[in-house]
Amino acid sequence: MNEDEPESLAARLTCRKAHASAFNPFFVFAPSQVTIEGDVVGWSSSPGYVRYFCPRCGSRVFAENAGADETREYEVSLGRFDEAGVFVPQYESWARHREPWLEPLWVPQSEASRQGD
Repeated sequence: MNEDEPESLAARLTCRKAHASAFNPFFVFAPSQVTIEGDVVGWSSSPGYVRYFCPRCGSRVFAENAGADETREYEVSLGRFDEAGVFVPQYESWARHREPWLEPLWVPQSEASRQGD
């Protein structure tokens, strides 16, 4: 895992629904850092954003933020990793959708995405 890649919590309503959770912790990787093996099926949940899942069991595998080649990135949810304790968030996005009973994290906050959406 590349320590320079950002880790985040997202509380966007679409993310919350897709993950059936109050937030989605994830890592961001450049396409060159990811090898995808096996079949996946994509679902465009919003313009330029595709969520991929396993066609056999339905498990979420990763998401693609499909910008131009230089901005394309893959988001891999924390739950995809076997080792605990490697995740330390570097920012929180979509904080405006955070549950009121959740305290803000100690990291930079963004009311929308980190790209300013």
